Amino acid sequence: MKRYLVLENGNVYEGEAMGASGSVISEIVFTTAMTAYLETLTDPSYKGQAVVQTFPLIGNYGIITPDMESSKVNVSGYIVREACDLPSNFRCETDLDTFLKEQGIPGLKGIDTRALTKCLRESGTMNGAICDRPDEFTLDEIKAYKIKDPVAEVTTPEETIVSPEGEVKFKVAMFDFGIKNNIARELAKRGCEVHLLPADTDAAKVMEIEPDGIFLSNGPGDPEDNTKAIETMKVLKDSGIPIMGICLGHQILALAHGFKTSKLKYGHRGANHPVKNLETGRVYITSQNHGYQVLSDSIDTNIAKEYFVNVNDGTNEGIKYLDKPAYSVQFHPEACGGPKDTEFLFDNFISMMENKEDK
Repeated sequence: MKRYLVLENGNVYEGEAMGASGSVISEIVFTTAMTAYLETLTDPSYKGQAVVQTFPLIGNYGIITPDMESSKVNVSGYIVREACDLPSNFRCETDLDTFLKEQGIPGLKGIDTRALTKCLRESGTMNGAICDRPDEFTLDEIKAYKIKDPVAEVTTPEETIVSPEGEVKFKVAMFDFGIKNNIARELAKRGCEVHLLPADTDAAKVMEIEPDGIFLSNGPGDPEDNTKAIETMKVLKDSGIPIMGICLGHQILALAHGFKTSKLKYGHRGANHPVKNLETGRVYITSQNHGYQVLSDSIDTNIAKEYFVNVNDGTNEGIKYLDKPAYSVQFHPEACGGPKDTEFLFDNFISMMENKEDK
C-alpha cells in the first residue's frame, strides 16, 4: 500500500506504508544514529515529532522490550529507507512493523531518506504529514501544526521512587520532563534513591524530600514553555543543593539564571556528536537529541562559564556555575544507545553530593 510524506514546503515523498494505519501531522526531524532505533522510538524527547533514520536499514535485530527507554513509543511517526522483516537476534520478541502496529504509530518506508535529510538540513526542520493520499491535508494545515505542552504528556503523574539494589547513599529529587529510563538507572547503580517528580512540582515539595541532589531530566519541546519549572528552579538554584541537568534540564536551568535559548536550524540528533571540554581541551563523542540551544553569548560570565561546546557548529553543550555546586550538559551522558565517553559526569554529580555532606 502506498503512503506519502508531504512537507510544509510542498515536497512530496512516495513510499510504502508500514506500522499502523492512519495519518498524522508532526514536526519532521532526522537522527544519524546507526543503531538503538528502539531507544529512539521510546525516547520521550521525540514527543510530537516524526523521526527519519538516515541509516538505510532499520530493524535488523528486532524489538527487545527491556531496552525501551520509556513504557511506550513517543514518536508520532517513523520514516526509514528499508525496514527489516526478518530480524535476527536471540533476544528478539517481534519485528519493527508489528511493533509499530501494536503501538498505533504510522510509518513510511521505501523513500529516499538521503534526499529527505538533505532537504531538512538545508531548509531546516519543518512540519510534515504522513498520509495515504498526498492531498489529504492542505499545506496551510501542515504549517499550522504546533507541538503543544509535550512535557505534560510525558512527565510522571505522581512521585515515584527508583531505588538502588544496595545501600542508599544519596537521595536525589529528579524533575521528570520526559526522562529516559537509563538516566535513573545510572544514578541508582551509584547508590542513589531517585525520587521522580512531576514536571510542575514546586520548590516546597522538593525541599520536603530533603534531597542530597537535584536532577533535571531531558524532555521534549521548547524550553521557554516550561514556565513553572523555570520559576521553581529560580528558587532551588540558590538552595546550596548540588544540581545537574541534561538536555531540556540544561536549558531550563540556564533560563532560570536569565540566559537565553533559541531553536536550532535542524537540531542535533544522533550518537556521534563531538563536544569539547573547554577546561581540558579533550573531545568526547556523545549521544544527542535536541532542537534548541542555550545561546553562548547570553551566558553571564560573572556567575557561569561554558563547560562544553559542539565541535561541529560551536554551539553550547554545557555550563558550569561558578557560585554554586551546579552544572548541566546538552548531550546525554547515559548514552543509551550511544557512546559512554561522558558517564563520568554522573560520578562528578556524586562527588558534589559527597563534598556537601563533608561540609
